[in-house]
Amino acid sequence: MKAYYDRRAPEYDDWWLGEGLFADRDRPGWDEERGQLATVIADLPPLRTLDVACGTGFLTKHLRGEVVGIDASERMLELARVQVPNATFVQGEALSLPFEDGAFERVFTSYFYCHLEEGDRERFLTEARRVASELVVVASIRRADDLPERWDDRLLKDGSRWTVYKRVFEGADLARELGGEVVFKGRWFVVVRA
Repeated sequence: MKAYYDRRAPEYDDWWLGEGLFADRDRPGWDEERGQLATVIADLPPLRTLDVACGTGFLTKHLRGEVVGIDASERMLELARVQVPNATFVQGEALSLPFEDGAFERVFTSYFYCHLEEGDRERFLTEARRVASELVVVASIRRADDLPERWDDRLLKDGSRWTVYKRVFEGADLARELGGEVVFKGRWFVVVRA
């Protein structure tokens, strides 16, 4: 997984923007809902926030307050530093966060939790709750034709193929799993705060 995201870094935002290999995808309302998602994130109270698996900083830039982003991929972090120059970015592991207990008020993560298999989910939640009292998770909505868990075949512009574990949610199921509440649910995205 780490190697895949490191290699995908230069084209990661194409997924968000519907460009490159994603230009021909039929995603009705995607752009509008992506804007709503940005507003939901920007409307979170400004807190000392750790963005876990921050990637290129595509959503990090909407967080208010003191923000630290962590990612295992230095290539992702290079892009994040340009996209969000006012944040601090560090390379590190999400399942063993290099921060003291209570170092943050919030852990934020988007499209990371959905890639964790059961044992890693438990490790991540333990780490997130160790470093912050609040957790905000952005994930994909489960559509009628989706399996809740699957292995996706992913193609990159360089022609390489990768197999990636993915979970999708109905909203309430993610809220129950995290012990929180749904703060936004659309056709494409769900945001849960716990």
